[in-house]
Amino acid sequence: MNVFEAVKQSVTTRQAASFYGIRVGRNGMACCPFHNDRTPSMKVDNRFYCFGCGASGDVIDFAASLHGLGKREAAVRLAEDFGVSYEKSGNAPPVRRAPPRPTPEQRFRQTEKYCFRVLSDYLHLLEHWKTAYAPQPQDAVWHPLFVEALQRISYTEYLLDILLYGEAEEKAALVAAQGKEVMRLEQRISELAAPNAGSGQKDDGRNGTGADTGGNPGDIGGDAERRREEQHPKLPDGVPA
Repeated sequence: MNVFEAVKQSVTTRQAASFYGIRVGRNGMACCPFHNDRTPSMKVDNRFYCFGCGASGDVIDFAASLHGLGKREAAVRLAEDFGVSYEKSGNAPPVRRAPPRPTPEQRFRQTEKYCFRVLSDYLHLLEHWKTAYAPQPQDAVWHPLFVEALQRISYTEYLLDILLYGEAEEKAALVAAQGKEVMRLEQRISELAAPNAGSGQKDDGRNGTGADTGGNPGDIGGDAERRREEQHPKLPDGVPA
């Protein structure tokens, strides 16, 4: 069995995506690495298909596009990374081994990048809200999203500075302390980016997407977010629940 057949029978696209650092949700959806994808639009299983850019194929096509390799080079790399044995001739079946587990250092780096991405997306939203919902002279009450922007921009910038320039101990402490909050932020950002999120009237903060201005400003999204917490995919390995 040649390298192409051996790899296709031994490795799924979902396994390859996770191994190469792409976060895949429990529903098999991931942000497509082949275009600027902020909301998961690529379905990965045995094969992959992106509903955004149309990229599709098997695990070898995925690795070839991801690493900029020819198909044979991609197949050989997959075989080496996943310990798949193959024969250049003959009909010997491949020896399928368990995918290599990432090291603790690799898991932490993956989690650190995940937190930085979510916090960066959130900061961009805050900066937009500060301008888009700025109070007008006739406004008797400030918009909740404007209030949230005032409350959270400086603190979010502080967290990002730690992830960029902090010591390893500071980064580990931040990831441990902010894990659940980052999960809620990612869920909230995904909902705001959904196709129907911008339809109808503007979000006035009563739909679970505004700041909890009457309580703890760090509890972003209020009770609606807490109710979704149990259904949200866990953070990558390395972040305490």
